[in-house]
Amino acid sequence: MPMTFLNPLVLIGLAAAAIPLIIHLFNFRRPRRVEYSSLKFLKELRAATMQRVRIKRWLLLLLRTLAIGCLILAFARPTLETRSGGFLSGRARTSTAIVLDNSLSMTVRDARGAYFDQAMEIAHALVSDLEDEDEMFVMTTVDESPTDLEEIRIDARSGSAVAAIGRAATMLEERASHTHREILFVGDMQRSMLTDSITRPPRDDVRVSLFPVGGRDVSNVAVLDVRTISRVVEAGQSVRLDATLVGYGPETAEGYVASLYLEGERLSRVTVDLPPGVPVRATFNITPQQRGWLKGSVRVEDDAFPEDNVRHFSLHVPDEHSVLIVRGPEMDARFVELALQAQERVTVATRTADESLLASTPLGAYDVVVLIGPRRMSEGEIASVARFVDNGGGLMIFPGEDIDLRDYNALLDALGGGHVIGFDGTAASGIPITGIDRVDMEHPLFEGVFDARTDQVERPDIYYAMQYVAGHDREHSLIGLSDGFPFLQEIRTGRGATFVVASAPTRAWTNLPLSGLFVPLMYRSIFYLSAAESVEGERLTLGKPADIRLAGAGAPLRLVAPDGDEFIPEQRSLFGAVLVRIDGSLDLPGVYDLVYGETSVRRFALNVDTRESDLRAAPVPEAALRLEEATGWPVHSPMLNSDTVAAARRGVEVWNVFIIIAVLCLVAETLVSVQKGQTARSVADHS
Repeated sequence: MPMTFLNPLVLIGLAAAAIPLIIHLFNFRRPRRVEYSSLKFLKELRAATMQRVRIKRWLLLLLRTLAIGCLILAFARPTLETRSGGFLSGRARTSTAIVLDNSLSMTVRDARGAYFDQAMEIAHALVSDLEDEDEMFVMTTVDESPTDLEEIRIDARSGSAVAAIGRAATMLEERASHTHREILFVGDMQRSMLTDSITRPPRDDVRVSLFPVGGRDVSNVAVLDVRTISRVVEAGQSVRLDATLVGYGPETAEGYVASLYLEGERLSRVTVDLPPGVPVRATFNITPQQRGWLKGSVRVEDDAFPEDNVRHFSLHVPDEHSVLIVRGPEMDARFVELALQAQERVTVATRTADESLLASTPLGAYDVVVLIGPRRMSEGEIASVARFVDNGGGLMIFPGEDIDLRDYNALLDALGGGHVIGFDGTAASGIPITGIDRVDMEHPLFEGVFDARTDQVERPDIYYAMQYVAGHDREHSLIGLSDGFPFLQEIRTGRGATFVVASAPTRAWTNLPLSGLFVPLMYRSIFYLSAAESVEGERLTLGKPADIRLAGAGAPLRLVAPDGDEFIPEQRSLFGAVLVRIDGSLDLPGVYDLVYGETSVRRFALNVDTRESDLRAAPVPEAALRLEEATGWPVHSPMLNSDTVAAARRGVEVWNVFIIIAVLCLVAETLVSVQKGQTARSVADHS
């Protein structure tokens, strides 16, 4: 039965218990010795008597020290923790933080009703036990600030039991008035919400108690993720999307049906088997007919926890691509311009500029930048291009004549690529030096461009080519030449991608611009390179803030929620872009629109935290151990019923026992002192 002190600061007075010892040591001075020959026969009698005096002195020291210590302990109000009340029961003024789990998992029901309703009953019982002098704060696992108990509702935003307890401890440190402080956590002990860790607040004397609710084993199927696999998305063309499904339960869910909806219409349906706890990929192939930002969802059958049966996503079927073509001196960009204008299914808006204008052009206004043989590039231009790609832009690099390889290699290094070692062949010679030897037919760039057999690939002649050597594992050779160097190399950088082409798009370097391969290769390259920002919108989690960067967007932007509510989010202008801050206050899952004027410039999906889907609860001892490891405080788990909820924080004060012990010590000290005085006088008489 553990003991606590309701007035722990009084324990400082225990230092007073050392006073008798100090007095005793000062009284240990030896008297001056004077020899009398006539008294030598009394030495044996005196020695025996003094032995008894010394024993009584040490006994007096012990009794006085115990008396003072017991008096100090009595004023500190020691209390034995117990579940039973009584006339001895008592408690100090307490600052209590009640942390209530209001996450989505609390919507589950068992024979006693919804977990959340059970938690509210326990919270009301705990509040009713508080006395007038006590201080109470009510917090939830989702909200960061104290709230009113009657205003708490289930919240779809993500939360964590560990983080909530940490916030409660910090709040008690900053705002509590009483020295005795406790945190009472009421929730379903969901195992997936007990895995976080926190920075331990300064105080280490906070008591944490767990009050579990529920306990039912719930089987649940959840859609955890939806991703667009196709990198080139066009209206009227097949697009592949993959959804990740998982079944939480003791048995395999066979023949589970998942459906994909786009703009409210079901376009695809698949059936999968879900082994317990194993993520399974469900593949959907759809053909969007509309352009623009489309809202979609993947849905599974209803079960005991419907909140994760729908996963929202957004899909962008572009109706225009914005391309900046930067050409070096005497470089011909006509073939690239004509190839992009030949595309009928989608508009490609191109702007051609000389390399001298690159430094002053805001690249963020474009989806793709095409560099055709710029002769020189400054450090600022290199940094600007690299930043553009890192933020999600696409870049295509063609070599040119009389270029500065140091500048090209500096740009490639900034992009995380390799380097150029030189050139092979002679421009305008008409003499082929190499040709296409291999093509990665599995790459999304070539879907529908080539025949499935490599020997059907059109093989243009190469007269003059740049020799590029890959440098990192983030690169991939899409088209290789027979001399071992790549003809088309992909470099992934941040959220964007770069294509490095070995030959310039002119007849002096290659006959590729005159072949039937050039047009589809160019426009699909533009589609692919712009896909980092345009194929799908951001996938965000409710309750977690995020930033969305919109290149070329105007301000201010309005945010339109799935239910039609509108407000102005926090935003700031960047060079050629707008950065929108999505805070953690949004609590409605679905697809949101960022609107400028009357135009939707971006759609993004907000979904529930995937951790909520695993409804398995940790046994109370395991939950207490996990929280102890995460917070560093001792965690208790009182056994609750209707009679013990109110008594969980009470105890039996035993200060009166220490008073009695102190009085007995003082009485004994008096008796020993009298006996000691008589002994001392006896010794003096004999002397």
